[in-house]
Amino acid sequence: MARKTDEPLVLGIETSCDETGVGIVRGHTLLADAVASSVDEHARFGGVVPEVASRAHLEAMVPTIQRALKEAGVSAKDLDGIAVTAGPGLAGALLVGVSAAKAYAYALGKPLYGVNHLASHICVDQLEHGALPEPTMALLVSGGHSSLLLAPDITSDVRPLGSTIDDAAGEAFDKIARVLNLGFPGGPVIDRYAREGDPDAIRFPRGLTGPRDPIYDFSFSGLKTAVARWIEAKRAAGENVPVADVAASFQEAVVDVLTRKAVRACKDHGVDHLMIGGGVAANTRLRAMAQRRCEDAGITLRVPRPKLCTDNGAMVAALGAEMVARGRAASSWDLSADSSLPVTETHVPGDHDHDDHEHGHSHGHGHAHDHDHVHELSKQNLYD
Repeated sequence: MARKTDEPLVLGIETSCDETGVGIVRGHTLLADAVASSVDEHARFGGVVPEVASRAHLEAMVPTIQRALKEAGVSAKDLDGIAVTAGPGLAGALLVGVSAAKAYAYALGKPLYGVNHLASHICVDQLEHGALPEPTMALLVSGGHSSLLLAPDITSDVRPLGSTIDDAAGEAFDKIARVLNLGFPGGPVIDRYAREGDPDAIRFPRGLTGPRDPIYDFSFSGLKTAVARWIEAKRAAGENVPVADVAASFQEAVVDVLTRKAVRACKDHGVDHLMIGGGVAANTRLRAMAQRRCEDAGITLRVPRPKLCTDNGAMVAALGAEMVARGRAASSWDLSADSSLPVTETHVPGDHDHDDHEHGHSHGHGHAHDHDHVHELSKQNLYD
């Protein structure tokens, strides 16, 4: 594949939840990060409604891709590949992104890369701080995931050490915000109220921190229940609920467990770098406590800027660019969405023994569709 530079130019599409994200990356350089969010459409329901999210992705897809290309100042025909989140996530939402990516890749004659959402959250840090050290320890915290991952090679070898056994951290934030009548999403508003509160005002439980508990797993269901009952007891007694103190104390319990287990994992595995990603990584208290504990342990902390922590197309493009740079196999045209794609599958390669198009990996994009006049018209439309 002929390139104008040594670094691959890749467009990434992310639709795992309620953000339609399209990013364009050249190597480790971010050129565009366009996002269309449907969060306001879900707010009145108190959470993400899959059908609403899927419809919003469908409506936002083409305009968001066009906006990203314009922002990056590149043409679709200059791309070296199209990357898309294949999973995990909401099945219907993922299908919209995968279908769009396949259509663009086919029409443009470009290789397609179905990549893992969680691995993408790790790889996005390359856009902020340069190449990832190998291995990297990653703490991913979001509305759907709380995971500790060891990544010797972000394109082919990501090993799960621990994960949530019930509620993820972001899910707990949303539920406590709902109990406090603070709206949705809960993470940003809890963070805001917590800055005015006392984190030591109420001693809420720290889940799975006992001597016989799994050392790298997380549990926030018990914490969520304890906070809700504390609030209910106050209200039943006719007392005012100190919202700021509750927010600060709840947040402290979550952040304490996350950072304690992450630092321990680094020590246990001899890794001197910790990367934190996912939507909850935007939390100011998590960043501050992680920084302090990492410094005390001699560990280098890497956290992307908040906009790159939440779901976005840039992270998908970043992992796609790394796949291209390392010569990983592209995906087949029968790529499908997998709502429970395991993190050990960093991408979904094609079965090239039964697929002769091979996406033209440096030998002409033999997609077996040169006869298709419709394809030529599609390419022209995309280029225009």
